Amino acid sequence: MSTQLAATPTRPALSGPYRVMVVDDSAVIRGFFRRALESDPMIEVVASVGNGQNAIDSLRRTPVDVVVLDIEMPVMDGMTALPKLLEIDPAVKIVMASTLTLSNADTSFKALARGAADYIPKPTTTQEIHSGVDFQRELVEKVKALGFARRGQAGSPATARLAAATQAATSAKIVLRQPGTLPPTVLAIVSSTGGPQALMAVIGALGKDFPLPIFVTQHMPATFTGILADHIGKAAGRDTHEAVTGEPVKPGTIYVAPGDYHMVVEKGSPANVIRLNQDSPENFCRPSADPMLRSLAAVYGNRLLCVILTGMGHDGLAGSRVLVDAGGTLIAQDEASSVVWGMPGSVANAGLCSDVLPLGQVAGRVLKLCGRPAS
Repeated sequence: MSTQLAATPTRPALSGPYRVMVVDDSAVIRGFFRRALESDPMIEVVASVGNGQNAIDSLRRTPVDVVVLDIEMPVMDGMTALPKLLEIDPAVKIVMASTLTLSNADTSFKALARGAADYIPKPTTTQEIHSGVDFQRELVEKVKALGFARRGQAGSPATARLAAATQAATSAKIVLRQPGTLPPTVLAIVSSTGGPQALMAVIGALGKDFPLPIFVTQHMPATFTGILADHIGKAAGRDTHEAVTGEPVKPGTIYVAPGDYHMVVEKGSPANVIRLNQDSPENFCRPSADPMLRSLAAVYGNRLLCVILTGMGHDGLAGSRVLVDAGGTLIAQDEASSVVWGMPGSVANAGLCSDVLPLGQVAGRVLKLCGRPAS
């Protein structure tokens, strides 16, 4: 007899507030998540359970838009439950919740590779729970963005046709600019929700001999960005590390903005120099894309190429205006291939892009603009 889970043949189309299931073995954390989420009238917590097996049983009975899934639990942990939940409902969006340890950060990356939509570092002390205003804002925003994305990707055929028609109409309104006339000498890549997998797909497709320095700002806490650099390095096959303040910019090297630091570049001789700072967050983010793009535009001008990948919010929009005014070139990931079309959508709809492309076409376009053959 097969032990595979039977996927529900037809999941009902969801409406009303975004429906969420919280899965954590701590009743205190479940209660905190429920209060944080239901502080927004657009969210309803319809299930709250203590382990992965209970989550599977609940999802069979009650459809949801988003699951907030703990990693470490008795009976069945989050990594074991993840593929089983996606088998029941492939369209459900799963956010992994983990403490800020190296082990859990690495596990979160593995979860993203196996179908999780995002992750969130959860509070671990009573003090963090009671002072977690930033955490609450981040959790609510992520759930709403992923809930919106889930309803655009799932539901009845009529819903799917409407979503496709809406996207086509949006794309038809996007005004594209001509790219810069000179080949770029530096590449910047910006991403947030859904970004790690997108980053590895794009950078891996550029090839091991891609000569430009690459600057990456991905919205992540400090423990996660070092592991992100390791994963990108494996995909790219070349030197990738968290940026260090004062280090010179070298060709072919990939620099990742460390968590809790903005990464900027200053003009120097004989090489330009990276600086890290803890200036105020921009767009609620540190690292933020905007400081990086402003500094790169000031140093590289019309030789700067930037790619904005999937992510919620509009970080990178203000910096992209500076980039375009300096003669730089901007590419955005398209809506259909983005987990959340917030950041790329903001620059596309502002008319700042030379291209709005599916994820699989981004690297090829970058190589063409750089005058290099496709890998």
